[in-house]
Amino acid sequence: MKSTIVIGHKNPDTDSICSAICYADLKSKLTGENYIPCRAGEINSETEFVLKKFDVEPPRLIESLEPTLADVQFREVGGISPEISLKRAWEHMRDQNIQTVPILTKRGKIRGIVTLGDQARFYMEDQDPDALSKANTPYKNIADTLQGEIVVGNPEDKFSKGKVVVAAANPDVMEEYIEEGDLVLLGNRYESQLCAIEMNAGCIIIGLGAKVTKTITKIAEEAGCTVIVSPLDTYTCAKLINQAVPVGHIMRKENLITFNIEDLVSDVKTTVSKHRIRYFPILDNEHRYVGIISQRNLLDVERQQVILVDHNERGQAVDGIRSAEVVEIIDHHRIDSVETMSPIYFRNQPLGCTATIIALMYRESNISIPPVIAGLLCSAIISDTLMFRSPTCTTIDESTARYLANTAKLDIVDYATAMFNAGSKLSRRSADEIFHIDCKRFKAEQFSITVSQVTSVSKRELGKVKAKMLPYMEELLPKSDSDMLFMMLTNIIEESTEMLFVGQSTKTIIETAFDTEASESSVILEGVVSRKKQVLSPLIRAIEAL
Repeated sequence: MKSTIVIGHKNPDTDSICSAICYADLKSKLTGENYIPCRAGEINSETEFVLKKFDVEPPRLIESLEPTLADVQFREVGGISPEISLKRAWEHMRDQNIQTVPILTKRGKIRGIVTLGDQARFYMEDQDPDALSKANTPYKNIADTLQGEIVVGNPEDKFSKGKVVVAAANPDVMEEYIEEGDLVLLGNRYESQLCAIEMNAGCIIIGLGAKVTKTITKIAEEAGCTVIVSPLDTYTCAKLINQAVPVGHIMRKENLITFNIEDLVSDVKTTVSKHRIRYFPILDNEHRYVGIISQRNLLDVERQQVILVDHNERGQAVDGIRSAEVVEIIDHHRIDSVETMSPIYFRNQPLGCTATIIALMYRESNISIPPVIAGLLCSAIISDTLMFRSPTCTTIDESTARYLANTAKLDIVDYATAMFNAGSKLSRRSADEIFHIDCKRFKAEQFSITVSQVTSVSKRELGKVKAKMLPYMEELLPKSDSDMLFMMLTNIIEESTEMLFVGQSTKTIIETAFDTEASESSVILEGVVSRKKQVLSPLIRAIEAL
């Protein structure tokens, strides 16, 4: 059954992670289908605390939705050993309706490939009489190809010296052209068989299913001559015998074009378009063969179905979102730039948290909310609303959180304090880690801006963070894809934010946006705790007014 991914934004916060888990649970219960919660980045300390509290595994990390070969319906055609005959290789390809087959080691790694064209070329081109010996052809291959039986000799031994001789003449003439080690095709004439053995032939093949006498058997055993009996006539044996050559003798083993199962389809298409080859082997991460892909397979890539939660902006979405099929969006932010191929279910409400919307959807669907799910949803609401202090918080958010807390048996004040303390251990982290804990990019006119936010219940801790963040932001700006960087150091207890900023005209923008005076790189914003409701809109308006 094809799965649908439920995923939040990059640099996920507690709402993004918990909403993905809970909405996947709700959709699975409503439809009976497979919905998988995923994440588009690493989990922060606060979210880690929440997941451990309710003994929930973190969602699967998805770094990109760009389809890989694992998403393509490739052919799982089995490979073959280099020892098998051309005849058996052709039968394998005929049965699988494939024109290319990989040659594998015993551990499943690629040794080479062979195509129908390779086989036809070998079989149709004139081959020297010693072609079989040059290929070290096993006697078991020869017997199998000629539908025969080895009556003297070891099937694992190989024909490695001499040429193929058709003994149509009488014994006197045979002595002139049979040499040591030759493979001799002959009939049921006792004299010819004896002559070939006495001339030190390596193998004699007796056609028409003729019975081998005990005398010939004994003499052949003593001389170390392999004896094969075939039901075919001498002409047919001569015509077919080159098909006994092991396929490893003609396989291509240089400059092979193979792909990894995790390679992006877009990259594979680029490579494939440059070569006039029909099939390409696919390998796993251990370089073992897993299947074969054709150019036609690459045209039939099934788009991954995705539900976005807690965002609807392409810049915040997981990489490769354009290659996926967005089928639903559940969000509480402004509507932006994610495009869909057809109408979808899009629920967007002006609430303080996406988890509030999902909790409402449980109740609207008459689906009871399990204590664990209630705990996750409640945690997300507490986090996004800063325990109801954020101006984005509505009465619906607060009443929903209290209902969920009762279901999960949580004391909101005690639990929120523990959760915020777990998430605000910032001094142990690097500046890069801190900046990307909760970091979002936005477009404003021709500018790209990044607004990061960290929260803490400790003024002292935020002061230590400020000391290392400004130098880091100055260093980061020229390397980033943003024209301006902003960072909110939010004190939950004091309900205020110190805004750090770097980039051209950022001081002017901050002073215009918040009607205040700022230093060269920071400003205190009393009563400001919400990026979405109190910071983003004024910033964008100020940038547009430049």
